Amino acid sequence: MSGDQGFHGTLIHSPSPEAITILEDTLIIVSDRGVITRCDANISRDTLDRHLAQYAPHIQSTAVKRLPTYSFLTPGFVDTHNHAPQYPQRGLGQGLHILDWLSQLTFPNEAKFASPTYAHRMYSRAIDTFLQQGTTTASYYGSLHGEATKILATLCHAKGQRALVGKCNMNRNSPAYYSDASATESLTVTEDFLSHVHALDPGGDLVRPILTPRFAISCTDDLLTGLGHLAEANPDLPIQTHFNEAQQEIDATLSLFPASNEADLYDHFRLLTPRTILAHCTIMDTEHEYDVLKGRGCGVAHCPIANTTIGGGFMAAPIRRFLDRGINVGLGTDSGGGFSSSILDAIRQAIVVSNAREAQSDGNEKSLSLDEVFYLATLGGAKVCGLGEKIGSFEVGKELDAMIVRPNLVLGEDSEGKEQVLRDDDGVMTPVEVGDDIRTVWEKWLVSGNDKNIAEVYVKGRRVKG
Repeated sequence: MSGDQGFHGTLIHSPSPEAITILEDTLIIVSDRGVITRCDANISRDTLDRHLAQYAPHIQSTAVKRLPTYSFLTPGFVDTHNHAPQYPQRGLGQGLHILDWLSQLTFPNEAKFASPTYAHRMYSRAIDTFLQQGTTTASYYGSLHGEATKILATLCHAKGQRALVGKCNMNRNSPAYYSDASATESLTVTEDFLSHVHALDPGGDLVRPILTPRFAISCTDDLLTGLGHLAEANPDLPIQTHFNEAQQEIDATLSLFPASNEADLYDHFRLLTPRTILAHCTIMDTEHEYDVLKGRGCGVAHCPIANTTIGGGFMAAPIRRFLDRGINVGLGTDSGGGFSSSILDAIRQAIVVSNAREAQSDGNEKSLSLDEVFYLATLGGAKVCGLGEKIGSFEVGKELDAMIVRPNLVLGEDSEGKEQVLRDDDGVMTPVEVGDDIRTVWEKWLVSGNDKNIAEVYVKGRRVKG
C-alpha cells in the first residue's frame, strides 16, 4: 500500500460484547502504515468531497472507496485456534474419539510436512483459503518440523496475513515417525524457530512466534519445564495448548501427572499467563479451574464445530460462564478437527452449541446472541491473541484489518410493482430486499452468506483479497 486511503459508507463493529455498533455515512481514513487516523460519522455522499478538502486535503477523492448501498465494512475475522497442517484433512474422522482421531488420521497426515516442498504447497493454499474467507488473523499450530513451520511463518508474512505461528512440541505418546527425539531437541528447534520469526518480522508487526506444547499428554515433564522457562525468559511470547478438550483426553492427562486437574498442571509448569490461549475448554467441572484461568488472565479459544463432531460426543463448552467471569473468549475453527475453516460457520455453530448449553443447564446459562458471537469472532478473538489494542474494531489508532461485505442478490420493484433484480451474483446468501435496514442485511450475511459475499479483505491496510 502506498499513500493514505479511505473508505466511505457503512461500518459495523463490536466495541463490546453487548451489541454491534452500526455507523452509516462514515468516513474512515487509513495511513500508509495501515493505521486508522480518522473515523468521521454523518458525512453524506454529497458532502464527502468537501469534508475531504477540509479535514484530509492530502487524500485524493479517488483514494476513497465508496461502498455501495447494502454493502458494509467489518473487522476481519480472528481464528484463535487453527492447525495449519490439518488443512488437507478437514472433515475426515468425524465421530472418532480424540486420541483415536490423532493416532489414526492426524499424526500420519502431519508427518507429511517433513517435506518442505509439501509444506510449502499446502500452507500456501491454506493461507490463501483463509484470507478468502475473511480470516485476517490466525493462531496457528504448525507440525513438529522446524523447517516446515518456518515456511508457514514466511508465507503468512509474504501473503500479508496476521498470524501467531508455533512449532508443535511433542516428545512422547506419538508414533516414532512423528515425535521429537527428546525434550532437548524439541526446545532447540523451538528456539531456532523463534530466531527465524524475529528475523523475519523484528517488530512482530504481522507474524509472531507462539510456544505450542500440543498438550500435556504429548510432552514430558522436562519439556514442559523447558517451555515454561522460555515463556518466563520472553515475557512477550504467547503460549497455546489444548485444555480440557474431551473426557478421554482429561483422563489420559491426569494419569500421567500428579495433578487433580489440568489448570493446576499447566500452572505448575508456568504456562498459564495473560498470553496463554487455551483451546476448547469444554469440560469445566470445578470453580477452582475457572478461578485459575481468570486469575492468570488466560484466554479461551472456542471451537464449536470440532467440539461437536470430533472428540467423543456433543461437547458444548460453557461460554456464558466464561464471559460472566470476565474471561476473554474468541472463536476457532480447529481446521482439521472441524469440517470447515470458515469463521462464518463457527459463528453459526456457536449459536447452536449455546442453545444446547442453555437447555442442558435448565436455562441457567443463557444462549449467546448473534451480536455476542460476532464480538467473539472479531474483537474478542483479538483480545485472546493479545492484539485487542491493535485490531478488532474501528478505532482511531488501531490498524485496519477489515473486509467489505456485499449481498449477492438485491430484489426490488419497478414502477409497475413487478419484481426487479437490482443485483444478482452467484451465492447462497438470503436475498436482500429494497427497504431492508442494514442490521437485517448484516444478519442475513452472518447466518446464510459465505465467502462470495466478502468482496475485499485488508490486513494492516493492505488489500489481500479483491
